[in-house]
Amino acid sequence: MLLIWNRPGFTEELSEADRTALFGEVDEIMKELTETGEWVAGQALADPSQTLTVRAVGGNTEIIDGPFMESKEQFAGYLTVDCDSPQRAAEIAARWPDIRFGGVMEVRPIMDEAGAEM
Repeated sequence: MLLIWNRPGFTEELSEADRTALFGEVDEIMKELTETGEWVAGQALADPSQTLTVRAVGGNTEIIDGPFMESKEQFAGYLTVDCDSPQRAAEIAARWPDIRFGGVMEVRPIMDEAGAEM
């Protein structure tokens, strides 16, 4: 799984031409992954302002508005790909255009149903 981390709203800071180019690059990568059969699924997430965080505090469950993390980058979406190796997944992640604008792609294997990878 490729986890996309970026600054919320960074695309609004781009010029229309840069925004169009960025989304065009994403479209090209998605087309390639579909053609190679590596694409499984993926989705962008809503703005972090729409987030609810649930956690235990002092033995009680607390639900608060917003993401738990206090960082500039927030979890923005994911891609699930079926690749031959983690290195191939990292190659795909390295091409994701958000990285050029301060974003980060985390490459993490998905456990199989047995969960033996833990």
